Amino acid sequence: MSIEHPIWSPDDANIAYIAGSKIIHHDESPLYAGEKLIFVNPEYVPGQLFSIPANGGKATKIDSPGEYNGLAWVDADRLTYDRQSDQFKTRTIYVFDITGAPQPKAMHVDKEEKFWSLPDWEANAKPNPSPNGKWIAFLTDLDGWDHLYVVSTSGGQAIQITKGQFETWRPVWSHDSARIAFDANEPGKPGDRRIGIANIDNNPAKATVGYVTAGKGTNIEPRWSADDKHLVCQHTDTRNSADLFVIDATAGSKPVRLTDSMPAGIDRSLFVEPEAVRYPGPDGQSVPAWIFVPKNLDRTKKHPAIIWIHGDGINQNYDGWHVQRNYAVYYSFHQYLLQQGYVVIAPDYRGSIGYGREWRNGVYMDVGGKDAKDAWMAANYLKTLPFVDSERIGVWGLSYGGFFTLIAMTDQPTLFRAGVDVAGVVDYVMYYNDPYHGDWTEGRIGTPEQNPQVYASASPLSHIDRLARPLLILHGTSDVNVPFLESVRLIDEALKNNKGPFTSFMMYPGEFHYFSREHVLRDAWHRVDDFFSLQLRQESRGQDPGQRAASAGQ
Repeated sequence: MSIEHPIWSPDDANIAYIAGSKIIHHDESPLYAGEKLIFVNPEYVPGQLFSIPANGGKATKIDSPGEYNGLAWVDADRLTYDRQSDQFKTRTIYVFDITGAPQPKAMHVDKEEKFWSLPDWEANAKPNPSPNGKWIAFLTDLDGWDHLYVVSTSGGQAIQITKGQFETWRPVWSHDSARIAFDANEPGKPGDRRIGIANIDNNPAKATVGYVTAGKGTNIEPRWSADDKHLVCQHTDTRNSADLFVIDATAGSKPVRLTDSMPAGIDRSLFVEPEAVRYPGPDGQSVPAWIFVPKNLDRTKKHPAIIWIHGDGINQNYDGWHVQRNYAVYYSFHQYLLQQGYVVIAPDYRGSIGYGREWRNGVYMDVGGKDAKDAWMAANYLKTLPFVDSERIGVWGLSYGGFFTLIAMTDQPTLFRAGVDVAGVVDYVMYYNDPYHGDWTEGRIGTPEQNPQVYASASPLSHIDRLARPLLILHGTSDVNVPFLESVRLIDEALKNNKGPFTSFMMYPGEFHYFSREHVLRDAWHRVDDFFSLQLRQESRGQDPGQRAASAGQ
């Protein structure tokens, strides 16, 4: 029997744990890959939550088998966690008393019209009990924006702490249970984040909120010092990649840099700062984006441009270096491309974070639809700029962004001169089955049986016969986010449709979804650089695209 996540109670008298979870394999070797390549398709069967006395005794069964997100002890006798139900439309926060309660007590229930899209794994939206056991802090988007709420562990109505058109994330209690630190963007400034402090003082109804950082850049992940007088956080901006800063937990304090991750000797004045812009999407909604224009660009001439499409779906671009390493490496590479003379634009298509629930939930029953159009329609905006050559626009993206790149290259086969797909999904029926009946997909578009037409629309694989311009595909063989076999299947279908001359494929043995090893990044960036240079920088529009594609990456 499997045992997972054992957690001691605060008084060390009991241990909570999950038992009985298992993996059922539905692995297969599809014909396009051959019997030596296995499509690993694991089904996770969740276990049962128990509590057992630390000195031995009978274990107490808690709730029914399933997921127990944010599992934590409230105090010596009570546990808290949240669960999703109703096809991911309902999120419920529970408290269970191990001293004799027959059922868990629902402390707060969220019911979404579309689906629960607040990214728990990054925003820390899960129930967060105060050290003194009196309160539970959590995030919800009841008013359309992600905000901090507090509810008494004894029950009652949850109290909203932060308010406004911005998103509050990553709350953390001070050790004395009097304050909650968090990070949030500002109204009208989705690409910046600041550190805030909510003063609870044993009365959430009269809580006050103040901010200890200001200005451009992102400040995230606050953590209290042992004496609750200071906070440490991560900071990025247009001249600094992620570093640690410490600041006094009072308004007006000046952050003190602790680390400097930028290579010594680098000239930060050469970095290009993004500019926030907007353009109309397919239904007229305004699509936010960040445009980068090389310094000292001769605007009397036409220049090549590149659209970068971020991945995850639930992610965004920032006013400077990305807060996550996995996307910061792409930001760094774009700074290099800017020095080569490319204009770069990065859209925050619907589904992105930073812009409220309605924008984030705009993908519901429409994955690969208007969200993908939001992304590729950045090309229409670029065409309005007198210094961009509309015949030399490229597009590329990672993961969900790679999926959008494939849609762009097949839905609009002559709009883009070239595209680069990095580990993109090629077919959502396939993706739904990895992991088996994946909840990310089901929450957004249901199951293939329920919504076959939606899944058919989310399959650039079925349109690969329309590919007419060069496409470079990069994928790591150890990718567990988007299986490597997705790209294998894409190549198989491209060859069947006589699109081999348009495609170049590089696999990276042993590499994961987010390229991390130095030799892989070196090769990938050189390959993308050479590919875009060949396809976008040269004035050779009369040459057959297939001939140019065949020579790319050689």
